[in-house]
Amino acid sequence: MPALKPALLTVAMASALASSALAQAQTAPKPATTFTTQANQAVAKNLALNDKADFADATRGLIATMDAPVVKGADGKTVWDAQRFGFIKGDAPATTNPSLWRQEKLNNAQGLFKVTDGIYQIRGYDLANITLVEGKTGWIVIDTLLTGEMAKATMAFAMEKLGSKKPVVAVIYTHSHADHFGGVRGVINEEDVLAGKVRVIAPEGFMEHAIAENVLAGNAMTRRATYQFGAGLDANAQQAIGSGLGKALSSGTMGLIPPTDTISKTGQEMTVDGVRMVFQMAQGSEAPSEFMLYFPEKKALCLSEVLTKHMHNVYTIRGAQTRDALAWSKYANETIDLYPDVEVTFASHHWPTWGGDNIRRYLANQRDTYRFIHDRALNMANKGQVMDEIGDSAFFPKSLAMDASARGYYGTLSHNLRGVYNFYLGYYDANPANLHKLPPSESAKRYVALMGGEDAVLAAARKAFDAGDYRWVAELLNQAVFANPNNTAARALQADTLEQLGYQAEAGTWRNAYLVGAKELRDGVLKPQTQTQGPDVVRGMSQELLFDYIALRLNHEKTDGMTANISMVFTDLKETWALELSNSVLNNTKGRVLAKADVTLTLTRPAFLAMLLKGKKLPELVEAGMVKVDGDPKVLASVFANVETFDPFFNIVTP
Repeated sequence: MPALKPALLTVAMASALASSALAQAQTAPKPATTFTTQANQAVAKNLALNDKADFADATRGLIATMDAPVVKGADGKTVWDAQRFGFIKGDAPATTNPSLWRQEKLNNAQGLFKVTDGIYQIRGYDLANITLVEGKTGWIVIDTLLTGEMAKATMAFAMEKLGSKKPVVAVIYTHSHADHFGGVRGVINEEDVLAGKVRVIAPEGFMEHAIAENVLAGNAMTRRATYQFGAGLDANAQQAIGSGLGKALSSGTMGLIPPTDTISKTGQEMTVDGVRMVFQMAQGSEAPSEFMLYFPEKKALCLSEVLTKHMHNVYTIRGAQTRDALAWSKYANETIDLYPDVEVTFASHHWPTWGGDNIRRYLANQRDTYRFIHDRALNMANKGQVMDEIGDSAFFPKSLAMDASARGYYGTLSHNLRGVYNFYLGYYDANPANLHKLPPSESAKRYVALMGGEDAVLAAARKAFDAGDYRWVAELLNQAVFANPNNTAARALQADTLEQLGYQAEAGTWRNAYLVGAKELRDGVLKPQTQTQGPDVVRGMSQELLFDYIALRLNHEKTDGMTANISMVFTDLKETWALELSNSVLNNTKGRVLAKADVTLTLTRPAFLAMLLKGKKLPELVEAGMVKVDGDPKVLASVFANVETFDPFFNIVTP
């Protein structure tokens, strides 16, 4: 049997996209057009961009900034450059939506900050924040950034500035997204956890969701995330300025240490190192596994990522299960009643809010934002409007529109309304004409021919571009590019079009997506040096998920007509698994004893993982006494020979 390649089960996490080194030549961006300049000037005129309250809060309590602006990993590669976004100051340039520019100036606030007595945050050195809570003998760390290298560097910086030599006694994962747990091995080591010296606390379902959400559709999600987070873009006023949620993703190594303690219900309390915490569950809001936590003695509330300083994603454009906007609003409403005496709130992103009245107003507006998105989408759907009509609705209550913490810097009203529609009704709009549409390339060729050919389409697109009608140009030229991706003139104009749409976008995610699309049309598919984390995540996968992941990678055409009955007996788990190939699918069943197995493998889970992660060959493991084979090993080989490795850089803006 051939070795199972390590890449077979390397999880392409959507959030491990920080590095942007590129090998290919790059085309310089274009300036903003008159139409874009005017559109951005109109935004600046209509919003209170000079309100200083947020800027005061974003810098309040600053203790120090990192002395070394560039953090490097053990391999000498840059993990983080704190000066990367230093150009974001003063008034917005014509190439950036002024509202987004303001948000990114706020996100530029970096350093170690005091939130309240005994609570500190490290902000501005990754997409997310680290929060430090001082106990009697040590530190409780809430969230750990994306990578171990950055977590280690920022923790060392914080301990130095605080003059502390206390150890970390607990880590809290607020939820199941990688930018909140991936840096854990830079904060603690697993030996201390196993020895009972350090507790790891997480919401119920954390491990399942931290892994599964990014596995089965992991390759597609990662590729799409390059667009959402702007991987491959340079940091300047014409390209990357941030994501709205935070600055950017650090580069380095992701890890995962399983929790020792699980929180399962609202009101559950825990005291760690003398610090009392009360938890509020928020499952299915911003993440499928998430909680918020209150520190009664400090009157301080950690909002995790449930409530942050912008409109979040009900639907995220990198792709993920649509979130429940109604439940989200109800959690926020519950928070208002649960903690009436709260004096400061802080979150896993952005900056805190101080003062009871300010907090209640902020919580109410966050609640109303997600409730409005939910109710507005279903109100329109029940009047017969379809997803794209609903997504084009620009109405937003004036009071919310003037509240920067409700504006769409990461999520947007447009794609969130569509997300709610899809959550309840799915993608189909009930029009039979859309039941079985032609695939994009085929329909594009026919549309282009009907419009008079490529030259005619390009002429119409140029006319619309010169009139500033960029949304229509993008739609028109998408047909031309998908009909003939080698039409360099169409690609070039489409790139110019997406670029102007990016310059006008208020959401950092939309800006990034438009600008990455423009860049790939000009220069070809970008291939950032992504740092993916495999071993910790794979080790954390259930046996069933491991088998499911292998199954979905089968080449269905090549396995058509093949059958195989494989028994796998895991002596350490005391589990028997049946793998049955039929009808081009590989079913897995725990506990099923096959009447007649073509081959039986008796092994341990570590031996199985050695094949998956280390490329160990079956004969080598047999010889070492780690695997026993009964039956025909060629059957096993024939199955795994047809397990595919996905291309992590598939086309998006071209067919």
